[in-house]
Amino acid sequence: MKRKIYKQLLKWKENKDRKPLMLLGARQVGKTWIMQHFGKKEYKNVAYINCDDEPRMKQLFELDYTIDRILITIQAITGVRITPATLIIMDEIQELYRGLASLKYFCENAREYHVAVAGSLLGLSLHQGESYPVGKVNTLEMYPMTFEEFLWARGFKQRMDLLQHGMWDVVKSLRTLYIQHLREYYLVGGMPEAVNKFIETNDANAVREVQEEIIRAYEKDISKHAPKEQVVRINQVWNSIPSQLAKENKKFIYGVVKQGARAKDYELAIQWLIDAGLVYKISRVKTLGLPLKIHEDISAFKLYLLDCGLLGAMSKTPPALLLLPNNDNTGKCDFTENFVCCQLESLRQIPI
Repeated sequence: MKRKIYKQLLKWKENKDRKPLMLLGARQVGKTWIMQHFGKKEYKNVAYINCDDEPRMKQLFELDYTIDRILITIQAITGVRITPATLIIMDEIQELYRGLASLKYFCENAREYHVAVAGSLLGLSLHQGESYPVGKVNTLEMYPMTFEEFLWARGFKQRMDLLQHGMWDVVKSLRTLYIQHLREYYLVGGMPEAVNKFIETNDANAVREVQEEIIRAYEKDISKHAPKEQVVRINQVWNSIPSQLAKENKKFIYGVVKQGARAKDYELAIQWLIDAGLVYKISRVKTLGLPLKIHEDISAFKLYLLDCGLLGAMSKTPPALLLLPNNDNTGKCDFTENFVCCQLESLRQIPI
């Protein structure tokens, strides 16, 4: 499965001023897979540890940040001989006490080592008082598979090349085909497990089962990791997003979340979902002009799900409604809007 972030990982590896790499992204977008795949392709030796499943890692950084001791311990746990040419992957790094802080010392005292870390809820850890190694890490964000990556996975690279090279006469002649691919993407979305299931089975119902399982995992994360006093409000905001997008609202309406709801009551809930990578918050601009940021109206915004396939699962939209042309007035405007937002967000890679 080809992912565009691979080029950024290569750039990181080849950078002479390389720092420890922090890979951010929501659960199930493919962070673990891409790190292991990259390590297998580009390194002779990979020392991979899932910090959530490995109890021997729990106290690794509690004593001190002595790099020699840390490397010897990782070598003992993984059974992989650690050299500067080894890729060290610490997955779910947020589960380790002082794990993020350790990256500062890898940067300052062992820059020659290739160290990469990731975590499903790493974005939350960075906003909840966890010591952040400012200026001591390279950062990349990973998103669900884009429409481009979806076509690559389907074996339709040439069709994507036609779009990228602006061969519009040919694209126009294949218009029906491209529209069908887009409908399929609206259904499947870009979560790698859902894409794989679609390719393997060509079964929309099987894809929907995968998506519903991912949604349940997200909801468990909310219950487990969110502040207890915010869990109900986070769930209310999360569950309101499909209906918010289906309405012709020009901004997020708190009354859709709960009758009489006020902005100040839900600010923390919305921020939690943003930090977890589950939603994108897009503010309205008062005037079209560059830079857009100075024209931002922070009081008016919309929330979008990280994946249009999950939007279909959450809204219980029948797969046939997404795959077949509509002959009535029930369009796919909400899916199109969410699709455009997700494709644009995927372009916002944080440069190394």
